[in-house]
Amino acid sequence: MRRSYFTLFFLAFLVFTSDTDAQNRRFPPKVKNPAAAKLPNTAVVVDERLAVLRVEPSFYARVVQRMRRGRAVTISGTRQADGVTFYRVADAPNYGWIQAEAIAGKFRRGDDARLANLVQSSEGFEQIERAAIFLDTFGDSPLRPAILLLLGDLMEENALKLSSEAARRLDRREMAASGAPLHSFYLNYVSLDRYRRLGINFVFNPEAKLLHYDGAGWREIIRKSPKSAEAVEAQKRLDSLKEKMEAVR
Repeated sequence: MRRSYFTLFFLAFLVFTSDTDAQNRRFPPKVKNPAAAKLPNTAVVVDERLAVLRVEPSFYARVVQRMRRGRAVTISGTRQADGVTFYRVADAPNYGWIQAEAIAGKFRRGDDARLANLVQSSEGFEQIERAAIFLDTFGDSPLRPAILLLLGDLMEENALKLSSEAARRLDRREMAASGAPLHSFYLNYVSLDRYRRLGINFVFNPEAKLLHYDGAGWREIIRKSPKSAEAVEAQKRLDSLKEKMEAVR
């Protein structure tokens, strides 16, 4: 249900942007001096499969490193080579050339739609991380409410899995011996760390002993896009969260 809702919204958006996207897929013009290319200068790595930094704009040039997803880079130029577009980027202490599709940013029109499509096509934690990158990068995209709704649903699904995992791994005798309250063990549970690094938080129902997504994304939808279709769905999820937090096992 989660995927079908996002897919319908995204396809409707593409109907209105298809002409623009077709223009954006054309290669940028080749420049003799990459540093002189007038480009807004920030982007972020979104696809590690393509994120190989090279000393020259060529697949056959010496490799500097493979860049991790979420890494911010500064762009100073562009060239075409080997059938693709390369951007000259700096990532202290390194600089070099990276394939255009490996990064996304406001410097290039249509990148929000491209990254949203990549989010929709991803799985597991990779999908969550790319959704978080989208939200950090595209604050004013018309696709933002849909990504917020998708991410919230993903996190609520993961919260249930994390609750079961924590219940298995946290030793009740050790917890009782420490004197710390039960909720602090769950909210400090080690598997939550990678979500916290993305700015995603959880709440805990001590009666049901269950973690839940804190609903921050849903509240943003209602606050910033109150007339959107996503706002109706977000309110339903917040109402459900309230019921879950009041539930007693």
